Amino acid sequence: MKNYFLLAMCLISFYAFAQQPATTSNNVATALQQKEQLIAASLVKDVPFKNIGPTIMSGRVVDLAVNPSNPTEFYVGYASGGVWHTKNNGTTFTPVLDSSLTQNVGSLAVDWTKNTIWVGTGEVNASRSSYAGIGVLKSNDSGKTWENMGLTDSHHISKIIINPNNANEVVIAAVGHLYSTNDERGVYKTMDGGKTWTQTLFVNNQSGIIEMDADPKNFNLMYASSWDKDRKAWDFRGSGTGSAIYKSIDGGGSWTKVSTPNSGFPTGEGVGRIGLAVVDANIVYAIHDNQARRDGGKQTQKGDELSKEQFKTMTSSQFLALDDKKLNAYLKNNGFQEKYRADNVKSMVRGGTVKPVDLAKYLEDANSMLFDTPVIGTEVYKSTDGGKTWAKTHEGFLDGIYYSYGYYFGKIHVDPSNKDGIYIYGVPILKSKDGGKTFTSISANNVHADHHALWINPNMPGHLINGNDGGVNISYDDGENWIKNNASSVGQFYAINVDNEEPYNVYGGLQDNGVWVGAHTNEENPGWKQNGKYPFEFIMGGDGMQIQIDNRDSNVVYTGFQFGNYFRLNRKTDEQTYIQPKHELGDSPYRFNWQTPILLSSHNQDILYLGGNKLMRSMNQGTDWTAISPDVTNGGKQGNVAYGTISSFDESTFQFGLLYTGSDDGIVQVTRNGGSDWQNITGTLPKDLWVSRVIASQHKKERVYVALNGYRWDDFTSYVYMSDNYGATWTAISNNLPMSPVNVIREDPSNENVLYLGTDNGAYVSFNRGKSWEAFNNGLPAVAVHDLVVQQRDKDLVVGTHGRSIYIADISLVQQISEANMSNLMLAEISNQRASRRWGSTGFNQYGDVYEPSEKLQVYTPVAGKAEILVNNENGKELKSWSVNLNKGFNIIDYNLSVSEKGKKQLERDGSGAFQADNGTFYLTKGTYEILIKTAGKSTKQALVLE
Repeated sequence: MKNYFLLAMCLISFYAFAQQPATTSNNVATALQQKEQLIAASLVKDVPFKNIGPTIMSGRVVDLAVNPSNPTEFYVGYASGGVWHTKNNGTTFTPVLDSSLTQNVGSLAVDWTKNTIWVGTGEVNASRSSYAGIGVLKSNDSGKTWENMGLTDSHHISKIIINPNNANEVVIAAVGHLYSTNDERGVYKTMDGGKTWTQTLFVNNQSGIIEMDADPKNFNLMYASSWDKDRKAWDFRGSGTGSAIYKSIDGGGSWTKVSTPNSGFPTGEGVGRIGLAVVDANIVYAIHDNQARRDGGKQTQKGDELSKEQFKTMTSSQFLALDDKKLNAYLKNNGFQEKYRADNVKSMVRGGTVKPVDLAKYLEDANSMLFDTPVIGTEVYKSTDGGKTWAKTHEGFLDGIYYSYGYYFGKIHVDPSNKDGIYIYGVPILKSKDGGKTFTSISANNVHADHHALWINPNMPGHLINGNDGGVNISYDDGENWIKNNASSVGQFYAINVDNEEPYNVYGGLQDNGVWVGAHTNEENPGWKQNGKYPFEFIMGGDGMQIQIDNRDSNVVYTGFQFGNYFRLNRKTDEQTYIQPKHELGDSPYRFNWQTPILLSSHNQDILYLGGNKLMRSMNQGTDWTAISPDVTNGGKQGNVAYGTISSFDESTFQFGLLYTGSDDGIVQVTRNGGSDWQNITGTLPKDLWVSRVIASQHKKERVYVALNGYRWDDFTSYVYMSDNYGATWTAISNNLPMSPVNVIREDPSNENVLYLGTDNGAYVSFNRGKSWEAFNNGLPAVAVHDLVVQQRDKDLVVGTHGRSIYIADISLVQQISEANMSNLMLAEISNQRASRRWGSTGFNQYGDVYEPSEKLQVYTPVAGKAEILVNNENGKELKSWSVNLNKGFNIIDYNLSVSEKGKKQLERDGSGAFQADNGTFYLTKGTYEILIKTAGKSTKQALVLE
């Protein structure tokens, strides 16, 4: 019986903690092929998407490749925004990876003699949105086309080194999977330009190669560092015995470990991420994120102030003896609610309702625990004997560089003209001129924190190009002053929303770049530098999160930053009120997701909901809160990342208090009475997956949609479900979706059959509630789509991407499509336009470009073929006609509002006339006209009004 019991317990333990299976590289390859096929046949592949920026805050840079003979030309790799090229020192950039199947970048290398570009896909910084790549990409035509050269299961590639004397000899460092173990990691080498690869270094299935560097004068001499890590949704171990330094003297063909126990470099469980910089045959530097604990534990509180740690061991009698003034200072300085002051807290301790330790637990949310970890942190080491021995370059701790998230950084650089000139970075960027003994900051007000890339000009000391979470900066005086070079639209948006102003505004929260708002009509150009006002406005710092706008007064905005730190803003009066819900003293602290969801009730705009591990409701704009649910998650897991939290929730527009919640550990619940009781409706849904969206239908009270996301298991399956009975039963609606984690699903507000969906590599639409899906493509690259919003009045689909900022598409015709009318020829309504005498002229600038008007005619045709376009007057008389070839589905026909010679004469007979512009073209004048389209025996028409 005892043996049976032990076996049962082992099975329970196995199933409780078993790793979800990672998606195989073969399945990923098949999914990418399916997406290409879906795009080719898609009815919506020609629906145009317009990028509206913003660009000023940029996004996370991961690598730089600079032309050594002309440093005004370089490539920039963005974590999830692709590769961009400049030939004018960063004044303008052009994206060159858009024709590929990913925008996720880990590393770059360029053979400048042949303009061959290598891209190692998949960011290596191990963040929450470090997306997996699809292997090694190579372009022989400066980025016009790309070929996948393999290593497709490596997921994240950290370094590419090309032999300067033989471009076919390339060495690559692969980190491997982020959330699962795998064998395709380590160092790989090719001698035939990537046709075949040989794995030359493998440590183990959870330790990949995070950094690799070669002697600038000897390709055969290389060093590589392995990184032993294990990331889960609830925990991140960023160090281990598999982390080490290796050396090769045959161009990466074979390797020897040099960070041995007697070498002077740390070994063991505390060895974290390591960065390397090779100077010559003897000298090599290493930067190390030492995760070993500091001797003596946490630092004590300065002065005689009370600290959180003191309460953890304090007895009740000691607590009651505390000076009230000191206790009140602690309570006030640490943000305790007003009701918790010395006298009443002491009463609670006397009565036994709380204990002294509760005053420490009250503060221990996910964010504070992350920053309280007492590790050694940043260290710099140097070897002067080719890696045989190592010595730390500095005394004491290098605080204020990595803080507690050294996994996110890990680079060191040496000035090619000064072996003692080194540069390191984490949150700040620092330089040393004495070989790492002392450091000074070269950060600046116009340089974003969190640095990931640096290039040092070997021919011009002091010329630096830096890449960080806020884009690109250039210095010509060794960091004394910096130029900001953010012309690329690469913002990493977590969430977006819109208001109903005229024109409407788009709001968005970004990774490490706060919350911004601007008009949807924005077109990025440098003209704002002349008038001094950028079209988008910064309204909140930190990692920008979700936004809710009061529909009675758009000046009232609710937004915030990571881990549930939300505010009520009044943009008219510049008031800012902190509104995060606080648990009661003595209760367990609330758990807040990194992206804590919020929602204003559609039934009453004073009612605000916020999700922790419980659903909170405020009846007075966030001033006071009540938990209206128990813990609606699986209860969390032991780890250093907030987990067991509400990741999405929604309220029905049909009924106040009909609410659904979804958690990051896979639980979906519903209440039909405002929280009085809750029902777990997870049912047959796949278990343990992140609920990325739960959406209550706007068209049917009983209907609800759920999207699940397996990214944090390296499971890239598309999980999408619908229920028509409040979640009692579920129907999968992913059907023909190519495999990719799903981040968002939205209903169209005017057509219940139309659904929009965003995944980690694109956006889709369904015209039949998920029975089949069509892929958007025109202007929208294969980028992670994190959020979708429909602006109902203007009939726009607004797309928030995590890597390429914000896109907008006119969906007025898309909204009209249904299974019943898909065989019809349709032309979208044409917005009124104002006639202008500026058409066809250069205006006041006689040397400028001619201004050509444009009317984008949206046409849907059930069959491909030639179509005739006619422009007629009100009486049906022809003014212009021409033919175009239309694809099956949606098409855009660009009409420049001109008339033919025949049409000009007809208008003269009508008495209205056409005017001849400076360019010789005759244009329509004020009046009402008809656009008629004919194809395959069908016709459709719409009025064109020029005011």
